[in-house]
Amino acid sequence: MKRSEFLTASTLGTLGLGTGSLPLNSLSPRSDAQDQGRKILIAGGGFGTTFIKYMASLTGQRRPRLCYLPTASADRESGIVRWYENCAPLEVEPHVQESFINSYQMKETFEDVLLSMDGIVVSGGNTLNQQAIWKVQGIDEVLQKAWDRGVVLGGASAGSLCWFDEGTTDSRPIQLTKVQCLGFIKGSHSPHYDAEGERRPAYQRMIQSGEMKPGYACDNDAGIYFIDNEVERVVHTRADAKVYYVSVVGDQVVEEELPADMIT
Repeated sequence: MKRSEFLTASTLGTLGLGTGSLPLNSLSPRSDAQDQGRKILIAGGGFGTTFIKYMASLTGQRRPRLCYLPTASADRESGIVRWYENCAPLEVEPHVQESFINSYQMKETFEDVLLSMDGIVVSGGNTLNQQAIWKVQGIDEVLQKAWDRGVVLGGASAGSLCWFDEGTTDSRPIQLTKVQCLGFIKGSHSPHYDAEGERRPAYQRMIQSGEMKPGYACDNDAGIYFIDNEVERVVHTRADAKVYYVSVVGDQVVEEELPADMIT
């Protein structure tokens, strides 16, 4: 049995995917499934069961097909197992698309797989490596097609940063630096705003200097639901987790806190 088949079979067998779960329309404090447009749901860190549940409601499907894309974590097995664990209480059909593959492993193209999904969750990890691999494999173009077709995209950390023009990354040695990403969402992004001490000063410094565009900073457990390039809703799973719009007014950096709704 292949590694991915073993992980799927053993995890689902242990956890009983979908057993005793609630219908999707009871999972979110409000239903956004009818919103039209291209959809992205991000979190600064911690895209666990609650965020997956909310993404599922955004698809408008009773049992949506959700795919985990762990390129940034080099297809790490522990992350794949955690994905199935996080999906187990939900009425969803979980899938995984690895990027470190060979021709004999895959019977379908990346496009065949990803465009058949209702939602795609991107893992955390090394954003710089993720972007390089996506470009050389053409996954970046497939994700653009998925977004345009209404597949709900999302993730946390590298899985939130990847959708913006640019942002702060720890993907290079020594210090946080700027990384260019897919540009689906205009402006910049900083994840882990409250969890890593250097994130806030580095982000503010780059925006103030003009090195980086203004944009959105998310604490762990807080995130944003975008339709096209507009903020549709700000959410969190922890009361003190916050989201900010960071810009320059005059010569001063300004953080505007965006009011958030609790999701459970």
